[in-house]
Amino acid sequence: MSEGKTFWGHVEVFRWMLIRCIIVVFGLAVAAFCYKDFVFGQLILAPCNADFVTYRLLGKLWLVTNVQQIDLININLASQLMTHLSISFYLALVVAFPYLIVELWFFVKPALYSNEKRPAVIAILAFFVQFFLGMALAYYLIFPLTFNFLGTYQVSAKVVNQISLTSYIGTFIGLMFVMGLMFEMPIVAYFFARIGVLKSAFLRRVRKVAVVLVLVAAAFITPSTDVFTMCLVALPLWLLYEFSIVVARKAEPKDLGDET
Repeated sequence: MSEGKTFWGHVEVFRWMLIRCIIVVFGLAVAAFCYKDFVFGQLILAPCNADFVTYRLLGKLWLVTNVQQIDLININLASQLMTHLSISFYLALVVAFPYLIVELWFFVKPALYSNEKRPAVIAILAFFVQFFLGMALAYYLIFPLTFNFLGTYQVSAKVVNQISLTSYIGTFIGLMFVMGLMFEMPIVAYFFARIGVLKSAFLRRVRKVAVVLVLVAAAFITPSTDVFTMCLVALPLWLLYEFSIVVARKAEPKDLGDET
């Protein structure tokens, strides 16, 4: 948006912004589709391998010892093609995400006051960093441990695990998205504290309840009986909560602060 433009002028600018975004996402999706071996062999299906970097590192620390190669199966005729298409699209969105936000920023920037632009840039950068940190944690720690445990767990030796491709992809995308959102906790705390809805004093008072909720969430995300595995997941979630308290205290109006 810019000053002096009519409504239809803004619509025209927005239309071209959408066209550029669609072209970028489509181009990246085509590239991801063409590099199938790298996308699936080196990225998406890498946690299936017993020599995945997470297993090697935790194995050296004696935290994970029972790691097996897990093969996937396909039970639907079109599943592999549809998975290939959907993963190409999702990966294109992730890679293009910074560009999409930049396009949106240049569209709304003229409508912002000068004192609003710097906080907006900081908020966007914080959103990026937190979301991708959450995805990185899910990819390198939470998903491999969850997949290794569930993929090898058996109620009886007579029941053989055969993990379908759709089940694997669904769990993979779900955990990546959920952890990306969970890492936005400090940003949410900042926003609500800024408008006076949330107080850091309240977050400190319910700290014990938060500890229990964090442990429950960690146990749900990684349903393993291994205490070390659960702690590896619970620790970053707990640090996020503590960081949210600090952020909320900095953001809340001074007269709402609570010196405790």
